[in-house]
Amino acid sequence: MNQDYIQPNEWSILEEGFDTERVKSSESLFSIGNGVMGQRANFEENYSGPSFQGSYIGGVYYPDKTKVGWWKNGYPEYFAKVLNAPNWIGINVFVNDQALDLYTCKKVEDFKRELNMKEGFHRRSFKATLPNDIQISVQATRFLSIVKDELGAIDFEITVLNSDAEVRFEPYLDGGITNTDANWEERFWETLEVKTQGNKGFVLSKTLKTEFHVNTYMQSEVLLNGKVQQVDFTETKTEDKLTFSYVVSAEKGQTQSLRKYAGYLTDMNHKRVELVDAASKLLDDATHSGFSKLLREQKEAWAKIWEMADITIDGDVKAQQGIRFNIFQLNQTYLGKDERLNIGPKGFTGEKYGGSTYWDTEAYCIPFYMATKDQHVARNLLTYRYNHLDKAIENAKKLGFTNGAALYPMVTMNGEESHNEWEITFEEIHRNGAMVYAIYNYVRYTGDFGYIPEKGLEVMIAIARFWQQRVNFSQDKKKYVMLGVTGPNEYENNVHNNWYTNYIAKWCLDYTMETIDKVKDAYFEDYERIMGKTRLNQGELAKWKEVAQNMYLPYSDEHGVFLQQDGFLDKEILPIAELDKTQRPINQKWSWDRILRSCYIKQADVLQGFYFFEDHFSKNELEKHFDYYEPITVHESSLSPCVHSIQAALLGRTKQAYEFYLRTSRLDLDDYNKEVEQGCHITSMAGTWMSIVEGFGGMRVKNDQLSFNPTIPEDWKCYSFKVNFRDRILKVQVAAKETIFHLEGESPINILVNGNAVEVQPNQEYVV
Repeated sequence: MNQDYIQPNEWSILEEGFDTERVKSSESLFSIGNGVMGQRANFEENYSGPSFQGSYIGGVYYPDKTKVGWWKNGYPEYFAKVLNAPNWIGINVFVNDQALDLYTCKKVEDFKRELNMKEGFHRRSFKATLPNDIQISVQATRFLSIVKDELGAIDFEITVLNSDAEVRFEPYLDGGITNTDANWEERFWETLEVKTQGNKGFVLSKTLKTEFHVNTYMQSEVLLNGKVQQVDFTETKTEDKLTFSYVVSAEKGQTQSLRKYAGYLTDMNHKRVELVDAASKLLDDATHSGFSKLLREQKEAWAKIWEMADITIDGDVKAQQGIRFNIFQLNQTYLGKDERLNIGPKGFTGEKYGGSTYWDTEAYCIPFYMATKDQHVARNLLTYRYNHLDKAIENAKKLGFTNGAALYPMVTMNGEESHNEWEITFEEIHRNGAMVYAIYNYVRYTGDFGYIPEKGLEVMIAIARFWQQRVNFSQDKKKYVMLGVTGPNEYENNVHNNWYTNYIAKWCLDYTMETIDKVKDAYFEDYERIMGKTRLNQGELAKWKEVAQNMYLPYSDEHGVFLQQDGFLDKEILPIAELDKTQRPINQKWSWDRILRSCYIKQADVLQGFYFFEDHFSKNELEKHFDYYEPITVHESSLSPCVHSIQAALLGRTKQAYEFYLRTSRLDLDDYNKEVEQGCHITSMAGTWMSIVEGFGGMRVKNDQLSFNPTIPEDWKCYSFKVNFRDRILKVQVAAKETIFHLEGESPINILVNGNAVEVQPNQEYVV
């Protein structure tokens, strides 16, 4: 834990007291989004102190030319940047011509900030003494509508406390925006036109190179004590910016407010020539509805999400706050409405990592969306990858692979690889295995085998071809080996025979061959179509079988464990417990060379394989590997604690599982890795959900049935969650002495509880 200012609360993220050192962290933590666009929690009014301004639009990106490696054959020419979009939230405020700026105020009191997760809005309030000694009270409420997902709304209220004064509101749109992490300090946007229609404003712009056309729009209204006023305004236009100015006389104690309706429309969803008309109509609808009605609709929409997605924890407020924060941010990032979109590692909270998609989606996020929504949402995530298959084949072809072999990108916006670190771009190829595992996991959970002949098998065949070509036969070992790879542990680069990579490659080959036979038997027309399209023949299948049966998997007879890679035992194995705490986190304290030579593991690597393929190993084998690898794992990846939490729970180590759960659920709230100001760790938040449902709840799918082996941390009185399993919603409530199952719907469901078969009747409680 590196920060502890977030107030414990079951349904809200709360900050009390103004501290300039916390501003950028809070801008991340209090971010809002609606699955289509998002906004860091920047102040609406001008703030001259350190800040990280950020507004983002799903699917809109820029190919920023990479600074390193681009001259090497096969190297990506660009790094896809999540674009900082034109600023729509801005409202400069002046009181007697004195700018409101919390960084320069004489005094800031009663500062409170709330991210209301239950109802989906951000609110900030404070009292301030301006440099001209005017004292004011401010409350600003903001949300991004998930009902009208191209719309945002702000209610900015100001009350002059110690005198009459003149208040000037200046709502603006600013297209002159840059990215904090631009490689070459290039400008990513070109403003095409700044125009107005009465008190409606529009900044029309396009991204350079990718040419996404965006209309950033706004309309405002002024209120006195809650009643709309007719106020004259002036407008100011520059090349990139549009500002309206509203001047009102404020008597002492009166509340003046400006309500601003604004957002983005893009040519992803509208014809370019219709962007202004569509925004104008949306503004008419918004102003007709009014802020209060729009906020009420927002609360109702979030209530529906929480009805299915909520996890309750009784007896541990910080744990409860953590899981709800994670679930809230996941739903702010992706709601499954658009198969062109995906789940970026930072979502709409920051720019780091770029890209909209990593292997995190397939490995960690799909289970959350399968269980808390319907299967079509998860299917959309799989379809996203299917739609990028041709690009994945191109990516592999650039590296010398042939015959339709596919390498899915480590980072992408459009299916093309856009990551610019060679040890990841070329070597962290285990990501290919996650693509196939996600298909397997989806079919296992939903029962929707039809996805495979429709789309999935083509992806699986292309990936199997990649694995078959990526190995080579070692005459020394008489096995197929995989050289020059990086496993999930990115603190080891360019190693030979990473166990996890070799194992998942072998599994992919076996699973693809098994699936081809099933499709041939049950979907013969699709089988013939796919075989014709891919030109897969028996000779190639025989080669796959040979490789799978003879894959080299490094193992230590001395320790009785699979080795992370060849040569791992050449390292000095020292547990983290013996490392001076001042040296942590090592990725901020040590040189990269020192990290690579150490035994320390960034995240689950061998144990990632044991998580994916739990049924392939005994509990004793898991325990042996857990005891060997966990003590040397530094958990400096956000994806690490959740896997270890699930496995500790399976091993009956509930206290340790709880410690890992708390770390993953409060990773950002407590800033464990000292980097939250760069944005939140969105994809790992799905791992937090898994830590409870798969960890403490022990949920698995076995023989087409849900299976539960529940346990509970000693500090919790009870916890509950819901899962949607094959269109049947099951609620599970776990206490120390009993577990209660409640099934919605009309037909019973057969499940396993602690290995025993149970039939749960609809709309009745079954107590174990």
